[in-house]
Amino acid sequence: MACQRMISTKPLRFVNRSIPFPVRLPFTPPLTYIHSLMADYYLLKTEPSEYSFADLQRDKTTVWDGVTSPAGVKHLREMKAGAKLVIYETAGRKVTVGTATALSVDASDPKKPLVKIRAGKPLLKQTSLAEIKSSKLFAGSPLIREGRLSVVPLTAAQYKALAGG
Repeated sequence: MACQRMISTKPLRFVNRSIPFPVRLPFTPPLTYIHSLMADYYLLKTEPSEYSFADLQRDKTTVWDGVTSPAGVKHLREMKAGAKLVIYETAGRKVTVGTATALSVDASDPKKPLVKIRAGKPLLKQTSLAEIKSSKLFAGSPLIREGRLSVVPLTAAQYKALAGG
């Protein structure tokens, strides 16, 4: 007789919550559905003399290009339509200036992904680089670790702190 392993169906007690074991879904959700549940947040750096947030507001939409660093290109490829963006102007100002939304992402050319973005609202409270660096919320962020990175992934809490909600 083959040895069979018994699987308990009794609930386990874990942190004062009953968790049935084993947990199984009656179906496997498609990856597109799973990815749609994940919120994406990014900070996009721009040189105001090249293309400012005011230019984006005037144009309403634009294709975000000119990113050449491998890490920045990787983050653009990973971006999904609907991602919430914070626009950060470099040069003398070094502050967050506004929000935007990713409309579409075309990563057919992995070295030059095309991300179409739509302008959002200007930020009521602009956050300076010094304020970001002094915040514990950004302690492990690539924004601090890799200062020259032009596309920076953010957590939901970081986005909320910069965009105000």
